[in-house]
Amino acid sequence: MASIISRTRLTLLSFLVPTFVLAQDFDHGYIDPTPILAAASAAIGEDRLSCISISGTAYSGKVGQQYINAYEVDWPRGEPLRNYTRVIDFENVRMIETFDREPGNNPASWKYGLGWYGGTPIQAEDRQIFSLNGQYAWHQDGSNGAPIAARPLDAERWQLDMWLTPHGFLKAARLPGANPVAAWRWELGEMGRDGATVNPEKVTIVSITLLGKYRVDATINSENLLQRIHTWVPDAVIGDTNFEHEFSNADYIDIGDRVRFPTNWHHHTGWDDNYQAQSVNAGHNAFGGRQADIVANECPGEVAVPTNVRNADFSENVEVQTLADGVYLFGGSSHNSVVVEFEDYIAVVEAPLYEARNLAVIDEIAERIPNKPIRFLINTHQHHDHIGGLRTYMHIGATIITHWKNYDFYTKDVLNYSQRTLDPDMVSLWPPTELAEGYQYEVVRENYALTDGDRIMQLSYVHPLGHVEGMLVAYLPEEKLLIEADLFDATTSMLPAEATAANRTLYNHVQRLDLDVETIVPIHGQPTPWDDFANLIN
Repeated sequence: MASIISRTRLTLLSFLVPTFVLAQDFDHGYIDPTPILAAASAAIGEDRLSCISISGTAYSGKVGQQYINAYEVDWPRGEPLRNYTRVIDFENVRMIETFDREPGNNPASWKYGLGWYGGTPIQAEDRQIFSLNGQYAWHQDGSNGAPIAARPLDAERWQLDMWLTPHGFLKAARLPGANPVAAWRWELGEMGRDGATVNPEKVTIVSITLLGKYRVDATINSENLLQRIHTWVPDAVIGDTNFEHEFSNADYIDIGDRVRFPTNWHHHTGWDDNYQAQSVNAGHNAFGGRQADIVANECPGEVAVPTNVRNADFSENVEVQTLADGVYLFGGSSHNSVVVEFEDYIAVVEAPLYEARNLAVIDEIAERIPNKPIRFLINTHQHHDHIGGLRTYMHIGATIITHWKNYDFYTKDVLNYSQRTLDPDMVSLWPPTELAEGYQYEVVRENYALTDGDRIMQLSYVHPLGHVEGMLVAYLPEEKLLIEADLFDATTSMLPAEATAANRTLYNHVQRLDLDVETIVPIHGQPTPWDDFANLIN
């Protein structure tokens, strides 16, 4: 990617000459993109803009944190993003986003949309800063917060956000390897926020390639305005994911020197699928707001890459802790997995985050417990940061045990044959023949048990719960271990000062089932004595 970035900077020095050079022979259905891009550039003054600053207010969607797997227009809303500002330097591939958000409720590393990782440090300061310089990206919790490197895939997505602006797209169309192509169609418009369009409108669609793999397209209307900029981004749970910004004609304002820029942002992560025709996944609106304070050619200045960001190590660290004979906590990350050995097989509780994490855990299991199959994967719930490895365990032949309310979502949206072109995983590269046969699943309604005649693991459904529907906990009665996710996180050395609603739900669940628990084993954090937890509640 570094070579792509360096070529990008050299090419962008010629922004003031808006030329698009292509061969003139086109297949049926395709048209010349050169005059389309030139007209769009002229309509919004693209050649007169090298940097931009946009400010206002915004909302954020917690992609992957839905309460239930049923259709909702919005992903769950996070706290409002106040005093939002984004400053972009197209020529040097730099961007800084800042905003104020109520602390204590979200992971500090989470901006909006994709990227919510529970078990990471919680946002402690109001001010949040997200910086990009080419292939590097990082965040800071507070104005003086230490810079924390973003994963490479997240850094790519942040850079895409820069190019998924009207002026950014037109500039990106000139980059080496962009290779613009164009087509046309008639559109009726959408029956949503823009109202119904009675008469069809002929639009053109120009598609380019960015960073060597992202196919980005812009829908350009009869007034030569970009009204939709769309691409796909990789996600461990739902694969190649729809990712798009939409603007109406009325959103564009003149900001001086014949430069026009949109003030209203509407963003989808996932399909705008009102009738769930394509997916079960709940939600698509993930970011938006009105940023009407726009300043042309205001640059962020030097955005120096911190040394720790440049040298960040993203290799997977697996730390194994013995909880009882044949029961192990596989930690070393923000999310744990718990491994339970039975006489003839192994059961694993939780497949979180993404495939690389789960492959590291699986390799460690195979080394410590050789020649015994991982027969079952127990899934606690359907939040995306807890299911990024379900496909990995399916690949190695494990049966997935989950609550029945998650079944439709998993079988239709997650554990499927859909191609994953941007970040291929094991199932997409080598799809098992039994993937669609239906016998790699077990669903739980209230209670379920695994046993070999000696050891027993009991699974039970936790309800009512405001955090998420379809939550399971696992209990080992002989060892008196309770394995749970998100109901109690022990990510600090001290218990919280006050119990949460989820804490109380877990406590009441144990009391109702009369479970004899000595130790809570959380997916986030370290094992905690039950008595310490009970004192928090009481």
